[in-house]
Amino acid sequence: MINFMRTIDPFFQRLTHPLQPLLLLFSRLWVAMAFFKSGLIKYGSWDSTLYLFEYEYQVPILPWQFAAYSGTAVELIVPAFLALGLFARPMAILLFGFNIIAVVSYPALWQQGFYDHQLWGMMLLVIIFWGAGKLSIDQWLNKYRTNNYGF
Repeated sequence: MINFMRTIDPFFQRLTHPLQPLLLLFSRLWVAMAFFKSGLIKYGSWDSTLYLFEYEYQVPILPWQFAAYSGTAVELIVPAFLALGLFARPMAILLFGFNIIAVVSYPALWQQGFYDHQLWGMMLLVIIFWGAGKLSIDQWLNKYRTNNYGF
């Protein structure tokens, strides 16, 4: 039994290792698309967005106008960086915090969209801990920097 356990784990590691870049790319694109779509909806119906931030959302500390403008900007700009894999870890950390604030500030979300936010949070944690992967600009820049400058 112990020999079986010692051989099965390396087997599955060899099997799944080539798929890791695809998983990280998929995670980046999935989360980026979700937040970018939300930003487009906010931008496309700006009057509704302002109304929601003033009367519905309970964003802690920030004035509602600043929360509306900055929240929409984050949802439109940060996903592009995440999708490209450019500054992926800092962008994932930013969206992870943004995701938490979205859940905390809109209690009605708990009944309908809470599980989506949990999924996005887990995907962002994967990116935070494992990086953007080989299919990213971060990887390309790190490879270029290492080859040309030797550090």
